Amino acid sequence: MNKFTEDDVRYFANFARIAISDQDASQFSELISELVGFGDALKEVDTENIAPMTHPLQLYNVLREDVPEDVLDRDEMLASVEEHEGGLIKVPNIL
Repeated sequence: MNKFTEDDVRYFANFARIAISDQDASQFSELISELVGFGDALKEVDTENIAPMTHPLQLYNVLREDVPEDVLDRDEMLASVEEHEGGLIKVPNIL
């Protein structure tokens, strides 16, 4: 197990430009060492017959057939707009 010392904690705190007290350095060195210990424990797990994952959840694309169809009658649609001309909706100029 890797043991993080108070000097290691001070080094990383200085690297990140974080002020840290001696008491905090002592406390964080113990916590970081414990976290690294969890990582070491994971190395002991047998993963020989486990397939690698790209995502923790199975993702499926639900796609429908792309078939063109008339959703709204053109005359109904044009009746709901203020201005139209030649079967097209007129919109204000933006440039």
